Amino acid sequence: MIKLNKRYFIIFIIFFIVEVLIAVYVHDGIIRPFVGDILVVILIYCFVKAFVSVRTKLLPLYIFLFASTVELLQYFQIVKHLNLQNNRVLRIAIGSTFDKKDILCYLLGSCILFIYERIQINQRGK
Repeated sequence: MIKLNKRYFIIFIIFFIVEVLIAVYVHDGIIRPFVGDILVVILIYCFVKAFVSVRTKLLPLYIFLFASTVELLQYFQIVKHLNLQNNRVLRIAIGSTFDKKDILCYLLGSCILFIYERIQINQRGK
């Protein structure tokens, strides 16, 4: 069922660029910590949809669980326990600082995706 969906792949690339720009250039108290975490859930969604053509209403839930699991791994300092502190790419990808507000942002991003999925289903039904 793997087939490239160009639309979602382009949207993924755009969100990826936005996330990188936020990470590199934005050092505030709202956009970087909150909007960035909301957008990362949407980024992952677009990545999955770019390569997996199976429809699932629960994809936003699965992404929320994945993102929350990564956040919990930060709580347990998985980077330190796996001795990955010197691997910059993995340290950035996994993260190193737990924040329960991040989980709320992932939840908000997932809710946005649930609403988007609902709109898509309603439009297909018309």
